[in-house]
Amino acid sequence: MDISTILSTSKPDLAPYESLYKHLHQNPGLSLQEHLAAETAAKYLRSFEGFDVRTNIGGTGLIGILKNGQGKTILLRADTDALPIEELTGLPYASKKREVDVEDRIEKPVMHACGHDMHISCMLAAAETLHTSMRHWKGTLIVLFQPNEERAAGAKAMIADGLYDSEKHACPAPDVVLGQHVFPLPAGTVGTRVGSFMSAADSFRVTVYGRGGHASMPHRTVDPVVMAAHIIVRLQTVVSREVDPRDSAVVTVGSVQSGMTENIISSEATLKINVRTVLPETRTKVLAAIKRIVKAECDASGASKEALWESTSSFPFTINDGEVTNHVAEAFSEHFGELHDPDTPPLSGSEDFSILAIEAPNKDGGRGVPYCFWNFGGSDPKTFEDFKGRGKLDELPANHSSYFAPVIQPTLSTGVDALVVAALSYLR
Repeated sequence: MDISTILSTSKPDLAPYESLYKHLHQNPGLSLQEHLAAETAAKYLRSFEGFDVRTNIGGTGLIGILKNGQGKTILLRADTDALPIEELTGLPYASKKREVDVEDRIEKPVMHACGHDMHISCMLAAAETLHTSMRHWKGTLIVLFQPNEERAAGAKAMIADGLYDSEKHACPAPDVVLGQHVFPLPAGTVGTRVGSFMSAADSFRVTVYGRGGHASMPHRTVDPVVMAAHIIVRLQTVVSREVDPRDSAVVTVGSVQSGMTENIISSEATLKINVRTVLPETRTKVLAAIKRIVKAECDASGASKEALWESTSSFPFTINDGEVTNHVAEAFSEHFGELHDPDTPPLSGSEDFSILAIEAPNKDGGRGVPYCFWNFGGSDPKTFEDFKGRGKLDELPANHSSYFAPVIQPTLSTGVDALVVAALSYLR
């Protein structure tokens, strides 16, 4: 029996999962606070007889293990955290939630603005499908729900907490690690790519120091706001003048904070900088350029002391294994036909997914197993084509937007199919 037939006979009615998606969307949890998502995933997995569920891994992380004879061991991953964004979609199931962020103790609006609620729903429906179809495959299935992806710390935390440690959580060593992400592409489509698929991301909090004083006596101060402004403008030349036009990089200053009122020149300013690169050598070059510019502008301004650099997050490159990706892509093409793009463009977004594969024990006694990460569309196809036809694709709500909300169908069904097809391509 081919995979598409297995899917058609084993996939459950998705109506309950549509309701689950709406419930998760209305009740998001910030990074490190994904309690509802974790409890929901554990409850569903325990309802499928045979799943060995292990919780509280690296925080709210959990795994479900389904052993079904001799064969490959496949790990499927979904992330669970939401973002500190106020939802403006106007949907009847829009989030109105606010909660205190454990990272800084500040109350914030919360929204699943990156589609992780869709990832959870797809994974649980895929788990049920694979459970129902056990007579058609052999091997071991691991479904992993990972917290704190948005701050690039969830995968590391699960590894550090002994995810693969035989004396702790004892997750079986996978032969292959697989995962997916919803993006503002036409719903129903799936995209794979061999090699560099998602960028590395490095974030910093940089504090520059001046000398504070009265706004009426600027000559007795060193103004950190002016210093920060020069840094921000100069940083715009890193990509435009130091990165090969055939390459790709992004440098963003997402936050600038200094002072409390208009008639006081503060003594320091803090910039929050985010960097995206797709090549290791470009990453090294861009980070060095940023540090050079910050130092030079501080010197030029007469800063009272050297800038303070604090790393706030670091995402690795996502580089899909050629053999695994071609294997998955072949299965996708058989199932999705023309709706599968085997050479989808690389993405400037970043993921910590690859850490779960890089740190997994392998058969040689070392670390590192191959992986494949793909995308699937979440935008209404007619809306997508309308924006595209008007040359307005940049205005289509995307991940991390207050207006981002995938259409439930066919997004959910496609995400379920992709997970099941990829898994069965190895387990069948």
